[in-house]
Amino acid sequence: MTNKGFVIHGHNESVKLEVARFIEKYVKKEAIILHEQPNKGKTVIEKFESNSEVDFAVALWTADDQGKATKDEKLLNRARQNVIFETGYFIGKLGRERVIILYEDGVEKPSDYNGVVYISLSGNWKHELQTEIESIYN
Repeated sequence: MTNKGFVIHGHNESVKLEVARFIEKYVKKEAIILHEQPNKGKTVIEKFESNSEVDFAVALWTADDQGKATKDEKLLNRARQNVIFETGYFIGKLGRERVIILYEDGVEKPSDYNGVVYISLSGNWKHELQTEIESIYN
């Protein structure tokens, strides 16, 4: 075990920092945020891969984008495309039981991600997140 978790994020800086610092201070695990890691001359995908040796991932699905299916009329709030991609990457790499999605209410949830732990940022997310992360180590 590495005692590290990858924080997948979009443009919501305050949520990203609050979650990462909570993981470090209270859960006592290192929170990996990609842009805080040295580049070492690597491309973004190389940097992403080299920092993905973690025990868990926390994906922050915040309302940073909007989109809709062609047949629909109403735009829906969505997480950034990179956040959805990286969430899927870690589900494949770690298994869905080690990926936790923290979401803002009203953000669209793709049906292909059923079976992953979803925790609302409007609820008691800190307690729930800590419980889920600690269960990975028990």
